[in-house]
Amino acid sequence: MQKDIIINASEYETRLAILEDSKLVELLVERPESERMVGDIYKGVAKDILPGMQAVFMDIGLEKNAFLHVSDIGLAYEARARHKQGRIEDVVTKNQEILVQVIKEPMGTKGPRVTSELSIPGRYSVLVPGGKEVRVSRKIVSRIEKKRLKDLAAQLRPKDCGLIVRTVAEGKTDKELKSDIRDLFRLWDKIRKQAQRKKAPFLVHKELEMTSGIMRDLLTPEVTNVIADSKKEYHNMISYLRTVAPNLRSKVRLYQDKVPLFDIYNIESEIDKMLDRRVWIKKGAYIVIDQTEAMVTIDVNSGRYVGRSDQEATILKVNLEAAKEIARQIRLRDIGGLIVIDFIDMESRENRRKLYEEFRKAMRNDRSKGSILPVNEFGLIEMTREKIRPSLMHAFSEPCPTCKGIGRVLSVETLATRLERWFSRAKLVSPVRRYKIAANPQLHVFLSDGKDSRVKKLSRQFRLDIEVVEDKYLPVEKYRIFSLEENLEVTDLYRT
Repeated sequence: MQKDIIINASEYETRLAILEDSKLVELLVERPESERMVGDIYKGVAKDILPGMQAVFMDIGLEKNAFLHVSDIGLAYEARARHKQGRIEDVVTKNQEILVQVIKEPMGTKGPRVTSELSIPGRYSVLVPGGKEVRVSRKIVSRIEKKRLKDLAAQLRPKDCGLIVRTVAEGKTDKELKSDIRDLFRLWDKIRKQAQRKKAPFLVHKELEMTSGIMRDLLTPEVTNVIADSKKEYHNMISYLRTVAPNLRSKVRLYQDKVPLFDIYNIESEIDKMLDRRVWIKKGAYIVIDQTEAMVTIDVNSGRYVGRSDQEATILKVNLEAAKEIARQIRLRDIGGLIVIDFIDMESRENRRKLYEEFRKAMRNDRSKGSILPVNEFGLIEMTREKIRPSLMHAFSEPCPTCKGIGRVLSVETLATRLERWFSRAKLVSPVRRYKIAANPQLHVFLSDGKDSRVKKLSRQFRLDIEVVEDKYLPVEKYRIFSLEENLEVTDLYRT
C-alpha cells in the first residue's frame, strides 16, 4: 500500500492529509485559536468532588474545569493504591494539587477529560511515570523480536516508571532505544521539577504540535512521501527528523509549484464532500450519515443500483462496497462514540459474516481504538470508536442561526480560507487585478475588522486590489466575487 502525508499550511490554518493508495483517509486540521490539547500535562487543583459521579472537577487554568474520573486516577497515589476500587472521596481531597494529562478535548459544553496516569510518548517508546510494567506493541508479530525488545526495555526501564515499546521500534538497535528512553526520562525529570516549583493551576508540558507529532507517530519506512507547501513546516520536520530518524529525511519534500498542493492530489474536492449527509458509492448506491449528540447513524441504500444477478448477490455487492466507504468516512470525518450502521438486510448468514469481515478489514488501519460487533439479525453493525476531540464536521462548521442549531453552516474561518484559495487559483490564470467581495454581515466583519484586516492581508499576499462590501441579503455561508475591471461576477470561475 502506498501511503502519503500531504501538508498544507497558511497563517490561519494547517491541514494534514493522509492518503492510502491515493485515496484520502484522514484529515487533521489545526488553527491557532483551537490548538490540540490531547497529551498536554497540567498541574491542577481539585475543586468539586462529586461522589455520585465518582469524579472530581479540576481547575487546570482553562475556561472550563477538567473532568477526572476515579478510574483515571493512577495507582501512584497512595490512597488509590489502598482502595483499588475505592471511592473518589477516599482518593482526592478538595484543593489537592494533582498532575494530570488531557486524554479528551473539550466538546460542546463539556471541559476536557484528564487522567493522572501520565504517559510521555517518544519515537520508539512511551514512558509511563509511576508505572512498573514493560509492554511491547501487539502489532509486532515476531515472537523473537518481541522478546528482544521486552528484555531490552526491562533493562533500560528507569526507576518508578513503566515502558511501552512502540511498533516503530521493530528492528531498531539497542543504542537507538536506549537514547529514546534516556531522552524521555530527561523530559519527565524536567516536567516533575517544573511542577514542584509553581503553584497550580498551570500548563506544565505542551505536547508536540500537529506536524511534528505526526512525524513522530506515523513516519515509518512504509510511508512513501511527505510533502509540505510551507518552508517553515518543511524545515521543522527536517530538524526533528535529524535527531530522531535521519534515514527518513529523504522522504520529506518541499512543494513550491504555483498550483495549490491539495488541488494536485484532489484533496480539496474530498473535503467539500465531507459535510454532505449523502455519500455516493458506485452505480447509484449511496450512504447517509447523521451525527447527533448521542450517536452517529449510517444508513446504506441501494439507490438506482439493481445489479444483474439475484437479489441476495446484488445486496451483498452493495453492502461490501458500502463497508469500505463507511470505514473511510469514519476515519476521514473522525467520527467517534457510538456508531450504528444499517446495512441492507441479507438472508444468508454466510453473507453477513462476509460483510462483517470486510468491514473489520477496512477498519484495520484506523489509529483510534474501537470495537466492532458482528452483523445482527436486523442487518445492523454496532461499534464504538475512541472519541478524543470533536469530529471535523464541528471544526469546519458551526450551528446555523436560522434553524437554531438543528443544521449546520460553514464557519466564517472556513469561508475566509476558501476565499484565500479562490484568489490563489485566480492569480494563476486571470489577468484581473481588481476585485470586490460581497459578503453577509458576519463574514464582512470577519474579513474587514481591524487595521490589518484579513482582506488587507489577502490583497498583499496576492498583490491584488480587493475590497469587501456588506450584503445583508446573502445567506450566512454565501459570498459573491466580482471583477471590477470586467464588471461581472466571477464567483464560479475558480470555485474551491
